[in-house]
Amino acid sequence: MDWGSDLHLELSGSGSVRFRLMRALRDAIRSGRLAPGTRLPPYRALAADLGIARNTVADAYAELAEEGWLIARQGSGTRVAHRATPLESGRSRAPARPASRRVVHDLTPSSPDAAAFPRSAWAASARRALTSAPNEAFGAGDPRGRPELREALVEYLARTRGVRTEPDRIVVCSGFAHGLSLVRRVLRGPVAVESYGLEFHRSLLEETGLKTVPLTVDTNGARVDELAGTGADAVLLTPAHQYPLGGALHPERRAAVIDWARATGGLLLEDDYDGEFRYDREPVGAVQGLDPEHVVYFGSASKSLSPALRLGWLAVPGWLVDEVVAAKGPREIWSGVVDQLTLADFITCGAYDRHLRRMRKVYRHRRDLLTTTLAERAPHVTAGGIAAGLHAVLELPAGTEEAALRAARRQGLALDGLAAYPHPDSAMPRREGLVIGYGTPPEHAFGAALDALCLALPDR
Repeated sequence: MDWGSDLHLELSGSGSVRFRLMRALRDAIRSGRLAPGTRLPPYRALAADLGIARNTVADAYAELAEEGWLIARQGSGTRVAHRATPLESGRSRAPARPASRRVVHDLTPSSPDAAAFPRSAWAASARRALTSAPNEAFGAGDPRGRPELREALVEYLARTRGVRTEPDRIVVCSGFAHGLSLVRRVLRGPVAVESYGLEFHRSLLEETGLKTVPLTVDTNGARVDELAGTGADAVLLTPAHQYPLGGALHPERRAAVIDWARATGGLLLEDDYDGEFRYDREPVGAVQGLDPEHVVYFGSASKSLSPALRLGWLAVPGWLVDEVVAAKGPREIWSGVVDQLTLADFITCGAYDRHLRRMRKVYRHRRDLLTTTLAERAPHVTAGGIAAGLHAVLELPAGTEEAALRAARRQGLALDGLAAYPHPDSAMPRREGLVIGYGTPPEHAFGAALDALCLALPDR
């Protein structure tokens, strides 16, 4: 059954609007009122019906999709997942479990401040883009993406990140994960990855049968000298700001990974996820600039603007463009044309640069407030990886991470522990700590989030 424009939901109880909406949707699915396969209303329509913000509904849909309750596919909307089976009729319910503690302070790593999205400037760019767009822009799209955006990105990336490319070598995608899913289809052998990184990225590679091999990470980034012993055909790195431990790839290692690629025919996959946000000195340029024919450069608007835009880009070696485009498909079905045209205008009119300059000041202030607060209230806890980006790693004494995570949940904090990041085959000693984001909370709530964080940290 397809759902029309009406969906009755009671957003009752305590918690944020997003939390109450997610709870209402889960309850409707559990009870069978929303059967598997049911299409939900577009988030704009549901937001209007409930009188809440569109971003709130979009975030709730996205989080429920990650939990497995919903499935979101381009062109077919958001539907109830088939494995979200309702309770059978007459079946006794299990005793109610205590409700999970609600999130009061979101310190999720590497997420930007949603409240800081430049709505007015974005709307102005959208109006200009729609007014000047050619008619053919609203036909079947080029899988490489709109030429206006690709041309704007070439100039912007060269100017700010030192990337050397051409419009025909740019492929627009819906974000890093989508870009990696395209590139993985053209890889032939094992892929080396940093020993500490996102399991989600490793699983994207492993889903297609590619083996991932860990590289040791230290204060100078990944130990690329270990590549020779891995048998890898490609390596995935975060050179500008290693995720999650922090630190930039040392200049000697940047040169060494290019030497390895040239000597072996290997490929560097460069994830420049937050390269625009550096605070203590000028941003480190992209490794891609050293050899564009041996590097696939990944960038996106997820940290700089919003993950809700679903806009990312690849700068691909010339010899690999056709294979990557073929993997994407014969036409653009992933990224909306209007958003692509808007971002192109947003970049070329200078609004993107202005927004980034403003947010650097905001995030640097938060980073400084974090370190000052720790120095005053928890001097035994040090914050690492803070020269750039939107997150910090709080190093904890051995044996205290689990207790700190439990204490954080009691304080209503959403954050990560370092235990979630090591590669299972890594020989690196396990480190204990908390990975916290200082970008997510709105400005007025950041002080209270730090107060709660300090209460969750272990004593000296």
